[in-house]
Amino acid sequence: MGSLDITKNPSHVVCIPFPAQGHINPMLKLAKLLHFKGGFHVTFVNTEYNHKRLLKARGPNSLNGLPSFRFETIPDGLPESDVDVTQDIPSLCESTRATCSPHFKKLLSKLNNAIDTPPVTCIVSDGCMSFTLDAAQELNIPEVLFWTTSACGFMCYMQYRKLIEEGLTPLKDSSYITNGYLETTIDWVPGIKEIRLKDIPSFIRTTNPNDIMLDFLRGECQRAQKASAIIFNTFDNLEHDVLEAFSSILPPVYSIGPLHLLIKDVTNKELDSIGSNLWKEEPECLEWLNSKEPNSVVYVNFGSITVMTSEQMIEFAWGLSNSKMPFLWVIRPDLVAGENAVLPLEFLEETQNRGLLSSWCPQEEVLGHSSIGGFLTHNGWNSTLESVCGGVPMICWPFFTEQQTNCRFCCNEWGIGLEIEDAKRDKIEILVKELMEGEKGKEMKEKALQWKKLAHNAASGPHGSSFMNLENLIHDVLLK
Repeated sequence: MGSLDITKNPSHVVCIPFPAQGHINPMLKLAKLLHFKGGFHVTFVNTEYNHKRLLKARGPNSLNGLPSFRFETIPDGLPESDVDVTQDIPSLCESTRATCSPHFKKLLSKLNNAIDTPPVTCIVSDGCMSFTLDAAQELNIPEVLFWTTSACGFMCYMQYRKLIEEGLTPLKDSSYITNGYLETTIDWVPGIKEIRLKDIPSFIRTTNPNDIMLDFLRGECQRAQKASAIIFNTFDNLEHDVLEAFSSILPPVYSIGPLHLLIKDVTNKELDSIGSNLWKEEPECLEWLNSKEPNSVVYVNFGSITVMTSEQMIEFAWGLSNSKMPFLWVIRPDLVAGENAVLPLEFLEETQNRGLLSSWCPQEEVLGHSSIGGFLTHNGWNSTLESVCGGVPMICWPFFTEQQTNCRFCCNEWGIGLEIEDAKRDKIEILVKELMEGEKGKEMKEKALQWKKLAHNAASGPHGSSFMNLENLIHDVLLK
């Protein structure tokens, strides 16, 4: 499907991500695809806080957009701040849910009264911004919810209500986190044979009956029923059973991933130049990788939100050092909770010839690089999917949300992950060696290459499942 003449297609989609890096990235890719393939006029809505961060990271003109691809902002309702970090997620969820709806409606009204843009004809909203559904209903236009989680992760969120009804969460007291209770398995989640409580998205690990995240996600899952359709950045072969199980409990579901493979079709230099990274990228790491042997480097990145203690960071450092493997490690300025991330001098001296530290990097390119042999990851969905598409097996250290669910699927269902049960240097060293040189590592690499092929097939036209699903979404839902 080529691009359409925008002057002949006055459709106008408003895309609004949840204001965190892992949600903005896939939404921007989808917005570019809708503009290029569907000929939509696009308005992309960031929060004021993230808009400022993007300009700081990418330059003052980086969000000027195009006449038919524009950026707007709404406030997130939190106190103003100039700190360049990811905001507290529970506070953000509570604030967007409580305060954003009137600002969003006001923005839609402004767009509909503008003389140089077509009226808004549809909305694509993050699944965690479901307050937007009220505006779509008032304007009588279709709204699609984009859940940027894995399908299996969302299916587990859908169970929060039942888990509460069954008394499985909130926990009776905090000892339940360590006393083996979370090893309890349940077998009634649609599309999932059985799963331990510890593999359910982490917000069930609370003793507070009024926990914000438990309540927030239960509510967002319930409101998902009101959408015109729901989309996931995944592909049918990878999560077939869960996607099939959605058909009886949700509006139409479209798997349209991996988006970063679909977007390779977009041949528009102006669109290419619009980026979404909230930290300044350091492309030097790609030159460094060019000097390394194929499949020899461990890539380490815990994403945009994970925080750890300085003790944990030091254990990871010595685990990597003692493995004797070359590594590229991305360390965000705010990776260590409440303090600067400082590594021991002895570690830096020991690894200076085989390790590279970076504060942020172009991850898709890194995971696609031939020298990367393994990925030590927090299992955020974007990172997991990019690893699958690069054919790169993983060592999994999930932090929160549905990262636990993604870890379980990587290790148990897809055969491409090893889980870190205990972040101690000797355990990390053993897993890194196993991944890079062991028999299990070889098996995982073969499996990862099989998934890579299936991912690329799904995103290829004209018959790939995700390629076709995106076309159907555009014609059957958004242009309706």
